[in-house]
Amino acid sequence: MDWLGKLLLPLEWVVAWILTFFHQVLTSIGMPADGGWTWVASIALLTVVVRALLIPLFVYQIKAQRKMQLLQPDIQRLQAKYKGKKDQFSRQQMAEEQQALFKKHGTNPFASCLPLLVQLPIFFSLFRVIRATAAIATGEQAPIGGLTQELAQQAEASSVFGIPLSATFMSDGAAVKVLTALLIIIMAATQFLTQRQMMTKNMSEAALNNPFMQQQKMLLYVMPVVFAIGGIYFPLGVLVYWLVSNTWTMVQQHVVIRNMPAPGSKAEKEMMERRARRGKEPLPGAKPIEMAEEAKPASGQRQQPVSKNRQKNKKRK
Repeated sequence: MDWLGKLLLPLEWVVAWILTFFHQVLTSIGMPADGGWTWVASIALLTVVVRALLIPLFVYQIKAQRKMQLLQPDIQRLQAKYKGKKDQFSRQQMAEEQQALFKKHGTNPFASCLPLLVQLPIFFSLFRVIRATAAIATGEQAPIGGLTQELAQQAEASSVFGIPLSATFMSDGAAVKVLTALLIIIMAATQFLTQRQMMTKNMSEAALNNPFMQQQKMLLYVMPVVFAIGGIYFPLGVLVYWLVSNTWTMVQQHVVIRNMPAPGSKAEKEMMERRARRGKEPLPGAKPIEMAEEAKPASGQRQQPVSKNRQKNKKRK
């Protein structure tokens, strides 16, 4: 066994146990044990469990991003302080002061990557479990967790539209290529839309103009391409996991951005407009929106100036 296998083996056991648990639950309610949709549903439920466990990490990610939003004026002042200074000492000083700023406010610019980084070991573990299914079914490899030889044989016999779950885009057959290509395209699209939603809706102009965010904008286009190219080697079962996970992220982020937008973002302005239409008070700390057009005086009419004496008389009344 290679070093990666030894490192991921405990996680592979956990993934296999959860996967086979849901398979047993679904077969107990009447779904066929060797049905492809039974295994697809089991993988989808496994994904839901993983993403539910990651909710606290997602909350931390949102809080860290908000702190980064609030830090933008300080970061811009720091950049202005060292503007034009290209020497090594100035760059080091700027980096140290910036790190001290992050530490003081308890945030990190890379916090947005945490959910993805945590998911990667689970993703590779599922990849290895699905890849090992054929060897477990024939007895060439020992069972992993709850994935016994009998269950592995059922998984190998299962298919979706005649395509086995272990098939990849590189496998033979036009149907395999069409289905896996469709899933890869949807997977890349959901990832792109999720990142774009964050940048266009939940960031202030100051945050978007930050040099770090300029790099993030590049990743917005690069990462979906990377996953799309890598996706041709992913088994169908792994593509299902990644697609369900991306969809979960997109929906979860939409709900959070709509109800808890970052300060100064487009989403905050939209939320304040919704609250104003419903007659609700602005949230504490939020900037009041401009008066709606229908609430402004009609064109051709202007407010008459009020003298100081008349204002005093009104106050006395």
